[in-house]
Amino acid sequence: MSSAYGQSGLRPLVVGPERTLSTRLLDREGLLRRLDWVLLAAVALLLAVGSLLVWSATARRTDLTGGDSTAYLERHLINTAIGLVLAVLVVLLSHRLLRLWTPVLYLGAVAGLVAVLSPLGTTINGSHSWIVLPGGFSVQPSELAKVAMVLGMALVLGVNPAGPRDRHVLGALAVAAVPAALVVLQPDLGTVMVMAAIVFGMLGIACAPKRWLFGLVALAAGGAYLAIRLQVLEAYQVNRFAAFANPALDPLGVGYNTQQARIAIGSGGLWGKGLFQGSQTSGQFVPEQQTDFIFTVAGEELGLVGAGAIVLLLGFVLWRALRTAIHAEDAFGRLLAAGITCWFTFQAFENIGMTLGIMPVTGLPLPFVSYGGSAMFANLVAVGLLLNVRLRRVD
Repeated sequence: MSSAYGQSGLRPLVVGPERTLSTRLLDREGLLRRLDWVLLAAVALLLAVGSLLVWSATARRTDLTGGDSTAYLERHLINTAIGLVLAVLVVLLSHRLLRLWTPVLYLGAVAGLVAVLSPLGTTINGSHSWIVLPGGFSVQPSELAKVAMVLGMALVLGVNPAGPRDRHVLGALAVAAVPAALVVLQPDLGTVMVMAAIVFGMLGIACAPKRWLFGLVALAAGGAYLAIRLQVLEAYQVNRFAAFANPALDPLGVGYNTQQARIAIGSGGLWGKGLFQGSQTSGQFVPEQQTDFIFTVAGEELGLVGAGAIVLLLGFVLWRALRTAIHAEDAFGRLLAAGITCWFTFQAFENIGMTLGIMPVTGLPLPFVSYGGSAMFANLVAVGLLLNVRLRRVD
């Protein structure tokens, strides 16, 4: 029997004559015992509620469905099923192979972002962020780039378990800067904000020197100023921030979404009007309700109780993700789980916040609830990564 420590702080992988540790962990009994059933239950409930809300938001949208009230529901369920298959594959991937494949996955994500900026890319809702495939399917590489960024930064920052040195921080920032710059060029402001939250959170959790964190804050402030001055952002994106600062600025224009979202949520009261019974939803007053503003359907039709239950379930997901990070056996796993926690936390807060008027409208979907293929795939792959980290923990 032999054991060895890797350079990145991995616990020893003990190899016996009968079976390796990785094989034992993937035994049926060991797999079932080690799975995070609380996380899985919370995600499953969010997926179920999200499917109902997507159905309610699109059932009467003949302009989208062509008269088939279940068209979006069926697509949503297919996307969810594909995402679940991807999550299972990630769970079964050994920790060693996950680390080895990280550079390949990262380069693939960058290639996808480059392809978006080529003639292959398509503009949808003002953002040149999509690639339309044959058969009408569309892919948003920026969603999958979030996964690649978390993996890449975890790999670089986890090299030194005692804490990253300056060269590790620079390497991690370089890993994050490439996809972030490509997303800025689309431009997709919401995804850039999520990436910034991931970078700041992972550096903080990795115990990077504080001067780097203060420097990032200053850089972000300066970058936002230059983006506005140099007109990197589209006019509608700047107007959204203006409407956030002053909701009464243009109530029939850029402030319309937020105003209608508040009306929808407020009209639901405590218990809601009932599924498929929301007047704001059936009247199609809230734009993009099946994606960016899905929370308004919950507020109107399920009321404060139902919307609060969604927030509670998201809280369970974040709690289990953070717990996975705390109990991870190596620096790579800890940073990986922490990065996913930062990602989900900021995106959920931004999505719900923009429907309540406490955050600017940025076009981010609500994890596990909103309609969308690429976003659903990325979210469920992230859940698979959390389970992978937990399964490889040595008790």
